[in-house]
Amino acid sequence: MPKNEFSEPHRVVYYEADDTGHLTLAMLINLFVLVSEDQNTALELSPEYIHSLGVGWVVTQYHLQINRLPRIGDHVTLKTRATAFNKYFAYREYWLLAEDGEQLAYGEGIWVTMSYATRKIATIPAAVMAPYETAPVKRLPRLPRPERLDLAATSVAKPYTVRYFDIDENGHVNNAHYFDWMLDALPAEWLRTHQATEVRIRFENEVKYGHQVTSEVAHSAATTTQHTVKIGDTTAVLATIDWQHEA
Repeated sequence: MPKNEFSEPHRVVYYEADDTGHLTLAMLINLFVLVSEDQNTALELSPEYIHSLGVGWVVTQYHLQINRLPRIGDHVTLKTRATAFNKYFAYREYWLLAEDGEQLAYGEGIWVTMSYATRKIATIPAAVMAPYETAPVKRLPRLPRPERLDLAATSVAKPYTVRYFDIDENGHVNNAHYFDWMLDALPAEWLRTHQATEVRIRFENEVKYGHQVTSEVAHSAATTTQHTVKIGDTTAVLATIDWQHEA
């Protein structure tokens, strides 16, 4: 397997699932991050080493395509590839595969390195990318962008206070928590009878410990929801999710 690819087995456990027994979207993101972190460890790119360079990885955008989500007890394979990068951005792909090789979900993400000193995007250190043996490119693939919330649409908003346990080692909210906030604004019956099939999400501003945020959702179509997470009037996250009804 090329250095820029990595895979590992995983068993879906109860705390990764919702009350229907299926893996949640938040946990899907956690698993995608897990396999990339394990790849980094295998390449001796530990978080401590990357932090010693004064930067940390931050995701700016995800695009997810979901065929079906596994259930508690299912054995799956997590796979990732550090596909391409340039001076400021890195493009990474992810796969969730069933035991028989069926593709359950596919993801792609755009990542940047953030300077701890300035909290701004920094040039990706050459030492961080060298172990992947991925050649630099001039242009990265463009991920589909989420829609802006339709101000004329009827929406539902729920407030949240960012807790200590929502924060990751970069000092801001673990991006999987945004999925819990966004989906929690939808009715439980909708979540029990619908499965997300495509997610387009963009992270625009940091959310930190103690912030008061609002998760707002509106239906732009019968099976499409638009989401925003805001700090006051500042948009932190935009997302569009397409759904299918589950019999």
